[in-house]
Amino acid sequence: MIKRLPSIIKHKGPDLLGIGGLLLLWQLIAASGLVPRYMLPTPKAVVLALIEDRALLWEHSLVTLQEAMLGLLIGILIGYLFALLMDRFEGLYRAFYPLLILSQTVPTVAIAPLLVLWFGFEMTPKIILIVIATFFPITVGLLDGFRHADEDAIGLMRAMGASRGQIFWHLKAPSALPRFFSGLRIAAAYSVVGAVISEWLGGFAGLGVYMTRVRKAFAFDKMFAVIFLIAVLSLALMGVVALLERKCMPYRDKGDKNETL
Repeated sequence: MIKRLPSIIKHKGPDLLGIGGLLLLWQLIAASGLVPRYMLPTPKAVVLALIEDRALLWEHSLVTLQEAMLGLLIGILIGYLFALLMDRFEGLYRAFYPLLILSQTVPTVAIAPLLVLWFGFEMTPKIILIVIATFFPITVGLLDGFRHADEDAIGLMRAMGASRGQIFWHLKAPSALPRFFSGLRIAAAYSVVGAVISEWLGGFAGLGVYMTRVRKAFAFDKMFAVIFLIAVLSLALMGVVALLERKCMPYRDKGDKNETL
């Protein structure tokens, strides 16, 4: 552990310095009185708010995470299906790709009230909104990976009598993994944000509902606390994606180590 300490400092030091510098700047601005204390609480006040409302925040976090995970899983399935079909059929690619781009030009805040109106205040409209926000990076990442597979390798496999399924399984799918995980990291962050946005506009539990209540009470220390918690949840999901990426593509880590050496 002691031998690894210099390496840990080397890799994590800049990150810790950046976070520490941001917290110091925040503390200085809050203590200077330039911004009223009730509008910009100190980091200490935010930490105390997290501790004070930890049970309630945990309860709301579980609801938001459940919505985010369900929406993300459905978004992955839909994104995979769309990418698979558009890669297989050129006509579908030309017909649907512009619609995919168009779907991302509509603000989610504008869609959320309609979903609440159509599906009520339960979990369904929230999951639909998360799916809308997450399936796009999955679809685009997979589609780019499928369509940028090595053409020479594809030709060689065809010459050796490989079927479409064998080419897809042994060549296209592995080549799409890096782009898939890049899209998945973005989608994981979007899933939490999408859940919170949908909870702003209606619901009975979740971090978005909690945020709406403390905002109306002008409890800005709790507002900052829940913002911090949302960021932590997003980073945690992205960390899970990074772990899955290392498990699915261990050869990338070996390649990075060889480049470092």
